[in-house]
Amino acid sequence: MIDQPLPMFAPGSDPGPSFFELLRRRAPDALPGANFPAAGLSAGGVTASGLQVPHGTTIVCLKFAGGVVMAGDRRATEGYTIASRRIDKVSQCDHWSAMAIAGAAGPGMEMVRLLQTELEHYEKVEGEPLSLEGKANKLSQMIRANLPAAMQGLVVVPLFCGYDLRKNEGRLYKYDVTGGKYEEADHATTGSGSVHARNWIKAGFRPGMDAEEAVNLALLALFMAADEDAATGGPDVVRHIYPTVAVVDRNGYVKLADDDVERRSLAVLEGRSAP
Repeated sequence: MIDQPLPMFAPGSDPGPSFFELLRRRAPDALPGANFPAAGLSAGGVTASGLQVPHGTTIVCLKFAGGVVMAGDRRATEGYTIASRRIDKVSQCDHWSAMAIAGAAGPGMEMVRLLQTELEHYEKVEGEPLSLEGKANKLSQMIRANLPAAMQGLVVVPLFCGYDLRKNEGRLYKYDVTGGKYEEADHATTGSGSVHARNWIKAGFRPGMDAEEAVNLALLALFMAADEDAATGGPDVVRHIYPTVAVVDRNGYVKLADDDVERRSLAVLEGRSAP
């Protein structure tokens, strides 16, 4: 039994296949950041009232010959405290795309779930998936909607990537806090350790590298960022905690198994002696 009737819209005001637009008109409180406290944050991620807000740290994305690799460390911090050692910052959006979050973890996870619903809703209404460019634009809308919360310190700056079935290539995008979308040709990083990770990727990247090389370079970049940035989680061989890694190519989204990432991580560490 349906408790409430489906919403009706006058001609010209129908939100169409956009679930985000439907929420904006009917339930704006369900948009990213709407339910988070309006309190200023200090540089350490603590509100003026003393509220601790978990933050995700470093994420990377880079192209290879047949698609894209996306990876993120597993640490979330609350100021100078480790809030979680096992957070997953890389998520599947649909069969052909992925998103990784850096910044305030709560609004970021909300944004992931909303984008997943948005893409599923669009495909059900239109009968075909949204283009990769359209998916990136939808995420841009959501980041822009989070701007009031971002102005209070609850910033979310994700990366988005996918395989473009129309162009038969992997593509990746980075964003700014206002929702500005920028397509990157080869690689992108964001988060507290992004400068260090980007330097290692720039040093090791070459066009046309295969998936194996791209995964290993992403792991190395995260490990070296963790060596310089306290908020980025390094390889934890005691607890068997290693980065989350996903590959998106013509076969779709594939998350690498934990034991596979562990094997690759140990091989990368063995090949890199400490200075």
